[in-house]
Amino acid sequence: MSNNIVRGTMLLTGATFLSKLLGMIYVIPFNEIVGDQGGALFQYAYIPYNILISISTVGVPLAVSKFVSKYNSLDDYQTGMRMFRAGISLMAFTGFIAFLALFFGADLLAPWIITDDDLANSVEDVASVIRMVSFALLLIPAMSIVRGFFQGYESMGPTAVSQVIEQIVRIVFLLVSVFIVMHIFDGTIPVAVGFATFAAFIGALASCFVLWIYWRKRKPHIDIQLQQQRFTHEIPTKDLFIELFRYAGPFVLVGIATPLYQLVDEFTFNRAMVAIGQSDIAVTAFSAISFYGHKLIIIPVTIATGLSLAILPALTKTFTQNNRPLLYQQINQALQIVLVLVIPAAVGLSVLSDVAYGSLYGLNNIGLTGPLLGWYAPVALLFALFTVSASILQGINQQRFAVVSLSAGLLVKVLFNIQLIHMFGAKGAIFGTGLAVGIAVILNLLRVHQSVQFSFKQVYKRTLLILIFTMIMVVVIWIMKIIGGLFLPYEESRWAAVLMLLISVGVGGLVYLWFAYKSTLLARTLGDRVRVLDRIFK
Repeated sequence: MSNNIVRGTMLLTGATFLSKLLGMIYVIPFNEIVGDQGGALFQYAYIPYNILISISTVGVPLAVSKFVSKYNSLDDYQTGMRMFRAGISLMAFTGFIAFLALFFGADLLAPWIITDDDLANSVEDVASVIRMVSFALLLIPAMSIVRGFFQGYESMGPTAVSQVIEQIVRIVFLLVSVFIVMHIFDGTIPVAVGFATFAAFIGALASCFVLWIYWRKRKPHIDIQLQQQRFTHEIPTKDLFIELFRYAGPFVLVGIATPLYQLVDEFTFNRAMVAIGQSDIAVTAFSAISFYGHKLIIIPVTIATGLSLAILPALTKTFTQNNRPLLYQQINQALQIVLVLVIPAAVGLSVLSDVAYGSLYGLNNIGLTGPLLGWYAPVALLFALFTVSASILQGINQQRFAVVSLSAGLLVKVLFNIQLIHMFGAKGAIFGTGLAVGIAVILNLLRVHQSVQFSFKQVYKRTLLILIFTMIMVVVIWIMKIIGGLFLPYEESRWAAVLMLLISVGVGGLVYLWFAYKSTLLARTLGDRVRVLDRIFK
């Protein structure tokens, strides 16, 4: 049984990572075709869409799978099936409502996002791309129930495969349609981006098809179980939903945290930039922070949180059994995995921000976009810590507190964002996010400390060690950049930037790994997984 779960978790983590990776790679050609204006326009539509999708889907597959597996373990397959049917109708309905809200609300949202038409995109452009993305809401929420139902039967394949197929089909449709609009029909950027956002619907269709094939294969097996069933829990439908939302609630909050911070930027950034007379760079800066830069900083976050969240089921069990020493060890490990992986990645990305942004998205405006990425990279650590600390709270039955910390963070972002942009220009928005997520993280960690008397002593000690090794890595990267600059014109040529990036990341990464490995820091945080490095560093 546990082997099954481990395999399933690996499958899901792998699929999520592959989707995220593809989601980052396609942005490079997308940027080549539509540039900063297209990136900003795409993101204007995607942020409200992401929030609606998260509210209607995040946590639902997990909640449904918890629910179905709970009743399946009691040999009551009927209740799981009822949940599935009721859930699909509910989600189809909420998806339809969300679609109507976004489709008809587009004209109301657009003027909030951009003040006037003197920016690169017009209010009408923004409204039309929001309408185009809204169609995906018709399919995705109901689809998430199907994924959850399969997961409840401990079958992760359907979720993993449909996720990857959805992403591949979306990206192929997106790039092909954008290319055709721009280069074959000489169309405008808003039309191209409209098709790019509509790709979400096409991807969802492909995913539905994959799930339908799985469903046809599994249906006979499920029917046999239903026929053999002796008794069923007569739970009223209302109570089914109450139980479902009790599971799903906390996940939704963690899922919409990042899009909510981005939403505050979406509604305040352009106005604030116009107010301080920087409307000429507003679109480039917004796309660099919210879309292109965000894709980069989220990579280390995905890997680290994936590894950390794998500990969550074990942590919940330990807490229920009231085994404090083991609980402390698991909380320590969850936090330290994030620190040991994300600190060097975030600091490295910050130091190499100009080279990284330049090599992936070209060197135009690198004087503006490079430093913005440099400021944004360290915020990745806070994003990762928020996700993990919120999950720890869930493991120790304090999930309701995540609402408090997230609200406090959001309030700070809402209150100070415009002032910070007025004071610091575009990077003020990054400071606002950093401040907000930082406050949420501190509140979460304090709550963990209070609830289970967890001591952060070991975390402090390890963090100090990680910081020392990271500083050594930074010095090495700086030396590489100085020497490399003599031979490689990485500020003028994109290929030189790519080469510089690969060399710096390779050497800097090896230096950090060597120190972390030799000092047994890696073995202590990641356990036996580091045996792979034995062959390299022996």
